[in-house]
Amino acid sequence: MLNNTLDKAALRRVLLANRQAITAEVRQQWDAAIGARVLAWWNANPVRCLGVYWPIRNEPDLRELYQALVRQGVQLALPAVTARDAPLSFIGWQPGEVLVKDAFGAMVPQDAASEVKPDTLLIPCVGFNSDRFRLGYGGGFYDRTLAAAPRPLAAGVAYECCRAEFDADTFDIALDVMITEQSPLEDTPQHA
Repeated sequence: MLNNTLDKAALRRVLLANRQAITAEVRQQWDAAIGARVLAWWNANPVRCLGVYWPIRNEPDLRELYQALVRQGVQLALPAVTARDAPLSFIGWQPGEVLVKDAFGAMVPQDAASEVKPDTLLIPCVGFNSDRFRLGYGGGFYDRTLAAAPRPLAAGVAYECCRAEFDADTFDIALDVMITEQSPLEDTPQHA
């Protein structure tokens, strides 16, 4: 675990380099372990609609899990940026549906007419600390999304090598749980 003697921009660069250095074979094993933990949580706490993410920049790739969840009847939704300073919106999506790049470079469903409100969000993290605060790419989109009421359950997803100690800013919102390849199955998110 990294101790933060760096500013957040420098810490972000170090953590992205850590993630980049994971070999393809190890990444595949860790992605499967994270997917198993998310699926175990869903089996114990099924949700109707789950906000997921399309992996970028070596984020944990859970696309196989997404297919399994759809087979179980879960409605998936991908985030979409509507404006630079706005919360994310979520568009209903199923694996295999056409995705396009939006103005911000994110992959979103081609049919953006099906906005949904997820019960839970799987949120990718560049880094995270012991208080479950997330370090992202710096845009604040997930913080603005979690600040809105009603707030969905927020499950952070990251590799354990991206754990670091850093101070949260006043606008940061703690996640309900962090899921990594090493997190015990009993520590997966629970509904309150």
